Amino acid sequence: MAEQQAVLAGGCFWCTEAVFNDVIGVTRVESGYTGGRVASPTYKQVCGGDTGHAEAIRVTFDPAQISYGDILDIFFATHDPTQLNRQGNDVGTQYRSAVFPASPEQEAEVRAAIARAQGDWPAPIVTTIEPPGDWWPAEDYHQDYWEGEGRSNPYCLAVIPPKLRKLRKSFAARTKSEASAA
Repeated sequence: MAEQQAVLAGGCFWCTEAVFNDVIGVTRVESGYTGGRVASPTYKQVCGGDTGHAEAIRVTFDPAQISYGDILDIFFATHDPTQLNRQGNDVGTQYRSAVFPASPEQEAEVRAAIARAQGDWPAPIVTTIEPPGDWWPAEDYHQDYWEGEGRSNPYCLAVIPPKLRKLRKSFAARTKSEASAA
C-alpha cells in the first residue's frame, strides 16, 4: 500500500516533530506552515501571527504499519487539544491545534478521533478541522530540530521529554525507541 500523509498542528512544530519521529511506521516528518494567506512564509512571518499559518508537521506513514486513526490518537494524547490558540507558553493562532485532512475519509476519522479523545481531557477539545491548504516547508534548520540543536535548547528540554515520556508510556508498542530497546 502506498504511503499516506497526515498534516497536524499542535503548537511548536519542533515538539510535535520529535514525537512522530519516534513512531513505528512513520517514514518522514517535515516541519512547515499551512492554513495561511501568504505564499512562501518565513518562520519570522509566521511567528508574528499575521499570516494565518499554523506551525505544523506533515507526517508520512506506512498504513500497513500504522493507521491514520492511530496517528490521530497519538496526536491528541501528546499535546493539549483543549487550549485555544496556544500550547503552554506559545500563544497565537500559529500555535493552534488543528488537523488538515486530505479527504472526506480522513475528516471522518478526525471527528472519530476527537470523540475518542474527549474523555481523556477535562475541558472540551477545541482542535479545528481545516481544509488542506498549500504546504510550505519550514527552513532547513527547523527540520529534525530535536535530533540536532534541540537537545541543547532550554525550551525544547522543558517541553519535548514530557511528550516523549507520554508517548512511550501510552503507546510503547508503537515507538521506535521501545522497539530498539527490546
